[in-house]
Amino acid sequence: MELERLWKSTMAEMELRISRANFATWFKGSKALDKREGVLLVGLPNNFAKEWVANKYHKDLLGIVRNFDDAIRKLEFLVATETPTPPPTVHSSSPQINPAQNRIQLEFKVDPDSNLNSKYLLKNFIVGPSNELAHAAAAAIIDEPGTKYNPFFVYGGVGLGKTHLIQAIGNEIKEKFKGQIRPRYVSSEKFTTDVVWAIRNKRMEDIKKKYREVDVLIIDDIQFIGGKEKTEEEFFHTFNALYQNNKQIIISSDRPPHSIPTLEDRLRSRFEGGLIADIAYPEYETRVAIIKAKCADKHISLEDEIVDVIAKKVKKNIREIEGILQKIEFYKDKRADISRRMIEEIIDRSIQSIAKPVTDLQVLGAVADFYRIKVEDLTGRCRKKEIVEPRQVAMYLLRDILGLSYPYIGDKMGRDHTTAIHSYEKINEEVNKNPSLNQKIFQIKEAISKS
Repeated sequence: MELERLWKSTMAEMELRISRANFATWFKGSKALDKREGVLLVGLPNNFAKEWVANKYHKDLLGIVRNFDDAIRKLEFLVATETPTPPPTVHSSSPQINPAQNRIQLEFKVDPDSNLNSKYLLKNFIVGPSNELAHAAAAAIIDEPGTKYNPFFVYGGVGLGKTHLIQAIGNEIKEKFKGQIRPRYVSSEKFTTDVVWAIRNKRMEDIKKKYREVDVLIIDDIQFIGGKEKTEEEFFHTFNALYQNNKQIIISSDRPPHSIPTLEDRLRSRFEGGLIADIAYPEYETRVAIIKAKCADKHISLEDEIVDVIAKKVKKNIREIEGILQKIEFYKDKRADISRRMIEEIIDRSIQSIAKPVTDLQVLGAVADFYRIKVEDLTGRCRKKEIVEPRQVAMYLLRDILGLSYPYIGDKMGRDHTTAIHSYEKINEEVNKNPSLNQKIFQIKEAISKS
C-alpha cells in the first residue's frame, strides 16, 4: 500500500512538470513494483517506454521520489511483465479491506466503451465565478444533448478543470439516459493516433464507424490537431456527420478557436458556431472550496489556516493543489505528528519545483505575438492607438510576473518610471472589471508559461 501511495504521489507531481500528451504516452500504466535496499523498481508497459523513461525522465523521477522517501537512492526500470515474484504473504482468517485502496482503484476506473473516467462527476465540480457559465452550459447539455449549445467549446489554462467538466457531461448523460445515448471521450492525441493507424492499415471505415456512430463525441485538447492535415480533414468530416444528425459535440482547448493559429479556417468557423465558454483562474473563495472538497474526498484533515496558506500560494492550477494534497496525504500516512511547519515546507517546495524562470524578453515577445505586432513597437516611440493597450499590458505583466522595479520597466519600455506606474495601476484596476481584458492577460500568461 505504501508503494502504491508513493507512486501515485510521484505521478501527481510528474504530471505537473510535463505536457499531458507526454505524461499519457510514457507514464500510463506505470507502477512501483518493489523497494529493496534503497532501490525502487518501476514497472513500465513495454520496452520502448522503459528505455525512453530511463533516458529522458530518470533524473526528474528520482528527485520527486526522494522528496517523498529520502531512503530511495536509485531507480531501476522493468517491463511490467518482468515484475519480480513478490514474497509470500501471510493472510489472516478475516482479510481486511483497505478503504484508501478502494478509493485509488475507483479513481482510475475508466469505462472501456466510452473511455470516461467515473471519478469525474458534475456534483464534485466546484462552481465559482471563474467557471459558472461553462458549468451552466454543461448542465443544460446533460438535459438535452444535441439540441442545446452544439457544439460546446470550453477553453482555459492547464489544470483548471476542463477535462473534469467535459468528462462529467459524458458520465451524467450515460447515467441519465441509461445507455440510450452513447458518449465517447477521446483526447486529440488518441484521435490522431487512430487516424494514422487507419491510414497505414487502410482501415478508414473503422475510424468512421468508431467516431461517427456515437451520440456524444467529447474531444479533449483540440489545439493539438492543428497543422495535422489528415487528422483535421477526418475530424472535419466527423464533425459534419455528427452535427447534421443532431449529435452532441463537446470540445476542449487551452485557448479559444481564433487563437489556435494552425487550425483550418473551416474547423475554426464550425467551433465558433456553437457556445464558447471559458474557465478562468479560480478566485480565492473558489480555491478554498476546491481544497476543502478534495480534502474531504481524500479523508485529509487540515486546519483552516493551512487551507488558507495553500489557497493564497497556489492561484493558477488546480493540479498543483492536488499535488500538494497528495504529498500531505503521503506524509500523514507515514507519520501521525506532521506539523504545520512541515506542511508549509511541503507547499513551498512544491511551488518552487513548479515555478519556471521567465525573462523580460519572453514577456514582451508573448505580448507582441498576442497582439500581432513587433516587440520594437512596444518599446519604441510609436503612439498609434492600437499600440497603447499592448504597451500597458506589457508593463503590467513585467511588474506582475517578474516583480521588476518601475524604473527598470520604464527604461526597458523607453518610458519614464511614472508611465510604468500609471500603466500597471490602470491595467490592475481594469483587469478585475473587464472580462475581455482579463481573458487577454490570461492567454498571454499561458503563452509565457509554455514558452
